[in-house]
Order: sequence, then C-alpha cells, then structure tokens
Amino acid sequence: MLRPDLAAIAEMIEPNTRVLDVGCGDGALLEHLKQTRGVDGRGIELSQQNVNQCVARGLPVLQGDADTDLADYPSQAFDVAILSQTIQATRAPAKVLENLLRIGRHTIVSFPNFGHWRVRLSLLAKGRMPRTHALDYAWYDTPNIHLCTIRDFMQMATQAGATIEKALALGANGTKLIQADAFGPNLMAEGAIFLMNRRGGGAWGPIAGRAGSS
Repeated sequence: MLRPDLAAIAEMIEPNTRVLDVGCGDGALLEHLKQTRGVDGRGIELSQQNVNQCVARGLPVLQGDADTDLADYPSQAFDVAILSQTIQATRAPAKVLENLLRIGRHTIVSFPNFGHWRVRLSLLAKGRMPRTHALDYAWYDTPNIHLCTIRDFMQMATQAGATIEKALALGANGTKLIQADAFGPNLMAEGAIFLMNRRGGGAWGPIAGRAGSS
C-alpha cells in the first residue's frame, strides 16, 4: 500500500504520461504508476541500496543527486517531474525547484511542514528540536537540512516563477487532504503537496492529459 502522500500524488497523474520521479526511494510510486497509469516512468535516487531495489522491480532508475544532476536534463523532457519528501534534504532547494519546473511541464513536490502545531509546541515547551511522525530524526543525524513551512514553500515557488495549480495539505492522520492556501493548514498539516507549472494558468485537479497529445 502506498503512503498517503504518494497515493495523493498518483491521483494527480493521467495515464500514458512521461514521468520523472526524483528521489524515488525504493520505487514504490513509480511501480504503482506504471501498473495503474501506464506511465513512461524514469527515476533518480541517491541511495545505491534503493537504486538496487528499483532495478530489481524492473524500473529504469539511475543513481543521481538532485542538487547536481538535474541540470543535465533537457527542458520540457517530461510531462511530470515529481519530488516527494526530498526537497528539504537538498542543499539548494530553490535551484532544485527551478530545474524541476524547467524539466517537467508539470511539477509535483511534497514535503513535511515545519509549521505544524506539534513542532511549534515542542519547541516552546522543551526548547529542543522536535521529533514528530513526519520528522522522526534527532537533530544531529537528520537528512533534512532545509526545513520549511507551507507558507515558506509557497513564497519560494512564487519566486521561482511557478503557478500553483493545486495545493493539498496532509492532515494529522496522514490521510485527510485539504486545500493548503490558507492559515489553517500551515498550523494543522503535517505535510503538503503542490502541483505546479511554469507556464501560468492551469486547472485544479488531475493533469489534463499528456502534453503534446492534441
């Protein structure tokens, strides 16, 4: 079974699209999209162990680093570029987002929300870096080096020239999806998912077919 955020991302993908999954982990999302959507999927993953798992699943995944390797991809090479629960672990999030928007006609990014009320309460009450279900690392061994809130991400996306087509916040139970364009989600959501493009406009809801098919 897919994680709730991955299931929500999968619902945004139309059949027969070209998908690049950056930081694809063990390939669970790519495998699901190939089986249920018939996508032409590719992946990039930093961990060699995860790459090996992907290859064992028959997935075309290369070892690579989002911070350095995305620059080698041509513009508009994919219908959708996905970055799931990874942008906060990159060294240059703004540059990574700019490359994703360039590579994909649509871009989907998900991330943990550092503005969640449990995070704020933990900092207030304990004065120490918090550990939550979405951020379950000690401060000294976390891969997350650029944590942000939903509002922070929206500001960065705007500065990168992105048009937000759809914004969803993951509820505290990990399954409830709500719009993420108000004050409430920045306080109550454990994570968020953004569907964006760089062309302007765009309808809310699933991506409307494969680009260039008309």
